Amino acid sequence: MSHNTQDPQNPQQPYGPDGLGGQDPWGPEGHAARRAPAGHGRTQVPGPGTPFPPDPQAQGPHRAQQARNGLGTTALILGIVGALSGIVPILFWLAGLLGLIGLILGLAGRGRAKRGDATNKRVATIGALLGLIAMIVAVIGAVITFKAVGDAVDQIDQATSGSSASAKPHPGTGGSAGTAKGGDTDSGKAGVGSKDKPLAPGDTAVYDDDLNVTIGAAQPYTPDAYAIGHKAGNHAYKVTVTIDNKGKKKYDATLTTVAARAGADGREATEIFDNSVGEGFSGQVLPGHKATAVFAFDAPGDAKDLTVQFSPGLSYNETQWDLTF
Repeated sequence: MSHNTQDPQNPQQPYGPDGLGGQDPWGPEGHAARRAPAGHGRTQVPGPGTPFPPDPQAQGPHRAQQARNGLGTTALILGIVGALSGIVPILFWLAGLLGLIGLILGLAGRGRAKRGDATNKRVATIGALLGLIAMIVAVIGAVITFKAVGDAVDQIDQATSGSSASAKPHPGTGGSAGTAKGGDTDSGKAGVGSKDKPLAPGDTAVYDDDLNVTIGAAQPYTPDAYAIGHKAGNHAYKVTVTIDNKGKKKYDATLTTVAARAGADGREATEIFDNSVGEGFSGQVLPGHKATAVFAFDAPGDAKDLTVQFSPGLSYNETQWDLTF
């Protein structure tokens, strides 16, 4: 006969295969069952399976937020690209657009940094400043571009319509005062001294912008031993070309072209280059100033005259001088 020894006043659960009362000794219930009675002064080390206490920081209502630095960084990138684009005047539109966007984003990024949502206030400030610089450069580039386009249009218009040259002849080796060789006595008439009516030595062609060009008489010339363009048996002649800028704008003398034909058949006279002649014009002629250059041409031995063709630039008509030897 079996006897149950369990005390009804102090009931105990029998030990099962899984521990006290059939519970897992290392589980939460078993851990609570093994906890020492209060007042014994000892701490029970939790065993396997005992949950760790939760992180108090993770339970808080305010969690750390990630810094929102995107606006300031984007403003810096756009400001740099916009400022660099403004270096090329024709890209003024790109510089202005990127500069405006960079300025707006930079200011917004600064506001976000003041609220504590971003940490790159300095980056946002630099981006806003670069955006402002890009906008300023864009305005300068637009002015330069529009001015260049306007000048190009004016030159095209002048080249299309032609800039007529009138002649104000003065005493020279081949002409008399007030009269151009083969021309009109009225120096103010359009067409006198133009490409259709050549001038005489010493005559002056006056263009619409008050640019005065004078070519003197042809004089025999002896090239040096290292001259280029002179052939044995031919004669060399030099002519002096003077540009007098009486207008109100500076003139670029490098745009001039000088050529010549010689003889009755009008063969091209080769220009001669040596240590004394052939350098031509260079630089700019300011209003009220003059520029002079000497040109030499190689002509056949039987040539009796030299026709010099002169053009101040693409927007001007060509003017010719008949120079007899």
